[in-house]
Amino acid sequence: MGLYDRDYARGNSEFTGGYAKSDSQIISFVKETYKLFAASMMAGAVGAYVGVPMAGTIAANFFPLFILEIGLLIGLQFVKAKPGINLVVMFGFVFMTGLMLAPLLSRTLGMSGGGTIIGNAFAMTSVVFGAMSFYAIKTTKDFTSYGKPLMIALIVVIVFSVINMFMGSPMLAVGISGAIVFLFSILVIFDTQNIMRGAYQTPIDGAIALYLDFLNIFTALLQLFGIFGNDD
Repeated sequence: MGLYDRDYARGNSEFTGGYAKSDSQIISFVKETYKLFAASMMAGAVGAYVGVPMAGTIAANFFPLFILEIGLLIGLQFVKAKPGINLVVMFGFVFMTGLMLAPLLSRTLGMSGGGTIIGNAFAMTSVVFGAMSFYAIKTTKDFTSYGKPLMIALIVVIVFSVINMFMGSPMLAVGISGAIVFLFSILVIFDTQNIMRGAYQTPIDGAIALYLDFLNIFTALLQLFGIFGNDD
């Protein structure tokens, strides 16, 4: 459900570059952000590993667990500047995202070649994320002013995702997943450029933004590969 969490990190970026930081402060900020991002990836992986054996229980208790996940995300907003507790809440949140991904991972593993599907989805996500990050650093085009159009696109995707929860259309699911991959690929550029400018309030904001970008791309690709790899 990372798609529905994405607004959090976007709300903490300064589209106008309002934070004036020195070069040394920005370098330190970027290093800390990517350290936290790497640690978040590991914590999320642990959550998924723990969750797969009890995927059925997680699916049966989806809404209470989802509320807890969102509660941790909202709570992080209030404690992100408080050393110690901010990391506890952040890692608690990313652990929960991994846990909530477990039913999808379990379902994919139950398919023929499920392990390969997951591996391919992760590898493709890493390639897309790396390519977009590299492009964000090298391009002279400024994507940090794209905040409002990206927000509108995100809302549209969410609306269609909710609609398809009731329709259950495989073709619409393919279109939504493709749109998510494209949208969050652009958001990787957007977030990377904001991080490079030190435009987030704290490194945790930037790390969570990147983590949710990666998570949503991975989830969408996993669903796409799962649809096309399903014999049904």
